[in-house]
Amino acid sequence: MTKDQLQGPVWTRMPKAGRRQALTVGRIVEVATRMADAGGLEALSMRTLAAELGSGTTSLYRHVSGRDDLIDLMVDAVQGEEPTGPPSGDWRADLAAVTRRLRAVLLRHPWLARVLTARPALGPNALRRMDEALLAARGLTGDITLASAVVGLLTNYVQGAVAAELAEQEAQRRTGMSEEQWRASVGPYIREVVTSGEYPEFGRRVIEARDLGFEEHFEFGLACLLDGVAARSVDRPGGEG
Repeated sequence: MTKDQLQGPVWTRMPKAGRRQALTVGRIVEVATRMADAGGLEALSMRTLAAELGSGTTSLYRHVSGRDDLIDLMVDAVQGEEPTGPPSGDWRADLAAVTRRLRAVLLRHPWLARVLTARPALGPNALRRMDEALLAARGLTGDITLASAVVGLLTNYVQGAVAAELAEQEAQRRTGMSEEQWRASVGPYIREVVTSGEYPEFGRRVIEARDLGFEEHFEFGLACLLDGVAARSVDRPGGEG
């Protein structure tokens, strides 16, 4: 590629289909995604990817100009997973479906959340997902500014909720202890704290509260957000405006 051809987003520089080749952009992205899923983006370099593909690093650069472009392609590829389908007309159900789909993709690809918070994804699949989300929000409001704000709110919520879930997975990987094993290891200390009576509300939490799983926490938060969105909508009957 010439210097001029290397300018602009990767989506404008994708090579046209030519003769059949063993090494393709799709194959490169597939293997790179699998490597990132297993070891994070830190484990992914053009050199390690070439070794995994059984190819020379120079051959990779004939298809992808560099690691940044490769990550853009990976982000868009995984954004193409689990399409939500056409909206039902029930804005609450449609937005919930969009939100759950994003959670599923982020959990399947732990490296993705960090990339999405750093820069927007602008590939065709990412744009299609954004269009689907905005179309779902249109059932709530025709105001595109409000619709965008609602989609942004739900996206931020998913990323925060998933971060906590991924942090627990990382803790288990780092310590080799499941959550149940960790709870057992700190049990004697927690019993001392509760018995001391110095933290009565924490004591009630330990003794009386039912522990919610990550999915229950997620669904509770999602329901609260959608309730708030309904109350704040400026063009739904009975809204506060």
